[in-house]
Amino acid sequence: MNLMIVRSLLCGLLFFLGACIYSCLNVVIYRVSKKESFGRGKSRYCKRRIGVRDALITLLGGVTLLYCMYQFETIGKALTIFAFFAILTVVTFLDIDTMEIADGCHLAILILAVVSWFSMEGPGIGARLSGALCVSLPLLLITLVIPGAFGGGDIKLMAACGLFLGWKITLISTFLGFFFGGIWAAGLLLTGKAERKETFAFGPFLCLGMTLGLLYGQAIIFI
Repeated sequence: MNLMIVRSLLCGLLFFLGACIYSCLNVVIYRVSKKESFGRGKSRYCKRRIGVRDALITLLGGVTLLYCMYQFETIGKALTIFAFFAILTVVTFLDIDTMEIADGCHLAILILAVVSWFSMEGPGIGARLSGALCVSLPLLLITLVIPGAFGGGDIKLMAACGLFLGWKITLISTFLGFFFGGIWAAGLLLTGKAERKETFAFGPFLCLGMTLGLLYGQAIIFI
């Protein structure tokens, strides 16, 4: 009985800690969105008060930290992956709000990639360097041929995340991101909510792909 109480208290503490961290990140999202959109009318959210989205982000933080601490075998790995998910969350909502990804997010992922070399088992240096180029370079070349095809933030995001994930998971993540992004784009076209040449935030779908790739990529590779 005492063990159950201790576990319940630990779960509650972890959930509270994760919720607090994501709540702080939500403030960062709000402030950066407001700054980036000042005078340009680009933000879709930054003038709103606390609402459902804020509560969901806070809840997501608690659930994410709980999941990482109980899913991964070492504290170092759990905290590293939690930090990666936290940065992806910031990227997602910043891109939704402003259609841009702050360079600070790319720098944070690069630093985390270096930290992950020591805090968890992962791909070797060759796989990481290949991961940094295997998607970002083709996206850059496509953008040079078709201006505006991809944003610079998306390209830098995939370069930084590729260094963290390695080339195998990066390729799987990109496929998943394009898959869900394609479904979203098709839905917008079919419902008449967007036209063919209209752009939308693609970063959230890349982040979704990388989340799924990190969690299930190895299983997909061995199918």
